[in-house]
Amino acid sequence: MAENIFLTAGLFIFIYMNLVFILSLIKKNAGIVDIAWGLGFVLVVAFHLVRNNLHQQVPDPRQILTAALVFIWGTRLSWHIYKRNRGKPEDYRYAGWRQKWGKNFVLRSYFQIFMLQGFFLLLILAPALLIMRSRSGPLNLLDILGLAIWLAGFFFESVADAQLRKFKKNSENKGHIITTGLWKYSRHPNYFGESVMWWGVFLIALSTPRGWLGIISPLTITLLLTRVSGVTLLEKKYAGNAEFEAYKARTSAFFPLPPKKKS
Repeated sequence: MAENIFLTAGLFIFIYMNLVFILSLIKKNAGIVDIAWGLGFVLVVAFHLVRNNLHQQVPDPRQILTAALVFIWGTRLSWHIYKRNRGKPEDYRYAGWRQKWGKNFVLRSYFQIFMLQGFFLLLILAPALLIMRSRSGPLNLLDILGLAIWLAGFFFESVADAQLRKFKKNSENKGHIITTGLWKYSRHPNYFGESVMWWGVFLIALSTPRGWLGIISPLTITLLLTRVSGVTLLEKKYAGNAEFEAYKARTSAFFPLPPKKKS
């Protein structure tokens, strides 16, 4: 039953996020939750693959495909964030909350950072869990379409991250905004790519029983990236920056579009 796999996954995520929270207290760095995010998806899917195998349920092609996509995405993302943050102080967002919340930081970070991210992790994993819960036959055209969309999203996220990393490595770019490559067409091509990947996984889930319920995943990640923790939160950092305001005026926030011509 779908309910059982969601309960199992929820318990696994709860334990996992508690361990990450404890580690953050030891390291005095809540930013490690960003590294743990992608890895959490990988571990949950791996756990259910092993669990199915123990129940003598050999994964079908759709389950193998989904697991591979989640493994590739989650591992790359966690490694990318780890390399980006290695040797650096706590991310400015968490450092700001640490200062703002003061003596209540430990309690508030537990619920508002770690448990909240765990909840969203479960929601976004929905289509993958629906696929993992039962064998659903051979791959079909919908799976191919889902894979193609996932690959397009992975291209946007991985290439945009690589372009930004190369841009930041050049000391001449310090204090400036990247406006080249994929960033010429979207202010957040990496976020766009991440959203697209989960729309792809959702399409793959449609070939499973009640797979349509998985739409909660791409809707959630798209909303988070465009209205909550992604575009909105990051762009507050650059509010009032003349270079960014000019870039913002000509470049789409999320969906890649040709840049507007200067008036």
